[in-house]
Amino acid sequence: MSRPAHVAVFVAGRVRRKNLPAARSFETWVRAALPTRSGRRQVNIQLTGTRDARELNRRYRGKDYPTNVLSFPYEPLPGERTGLLGDIAICPAVVAREAREQGKPLRHHYAHLTVHGVLHLLGHDHETAEEAARMEAREVRVLAGLGIPNPYV
Repeated sequence: MSRPAHVAVFVAGRVRRKNLPAARSFETWVRAALPTRSGRRQVNIQLTGTRDARELNRRYRGKDYPTNVLSFPYEPLPGERTGLLGDIAICPAVVAREAREQGKPLRHHYAHLTVHGVLHLLGHDHETAEEAARMEAREVRVLAGLGIPNPYV
C-alpha cells in the first residue's frame, strides 16, 4: 500500500508530562490515517493542558469538560491550493487518564486519538450511528495496519 508523498506534522505545546510520544510517532499515525496518493499534506498537533482542552471543548462543542482530542479542519479560501488539513488539539492528561481507566497502553491510545483526529480533518464524523460505525471501522483498519488492536473491544 502506498502512502502520501509528503506529510508534514508539526507538534507543539508546553505540556510537561512524561511518556509523550515523539513527533515522529505522531507523523507515523497521521500518515497511516491518510488515503493513499493524497499528495503533500500538513497537520498541526497542539498538546494542551486540561484548562485549554476544557475551554476549547466549551467554546467549539458547548461541552464544559476537558476532552481528549479536538479537530479543526482548515477551510481554504476560494481558489487557494494548500495541503494544510487543519489542527488537532490533544490533551495528554486526559489521554493518560483514559488509557489507565481503559487498561490500554498509552502509546496505543495516543495513536487511536491521532487517527481519530485526522479522520475528522478528512470529513469523517460520528454524529449518527451509521457515521460512527463507518468511522470506527476505518479507525480499526488503520490501527490494525499499525499493529494496534481494536480500541473499541
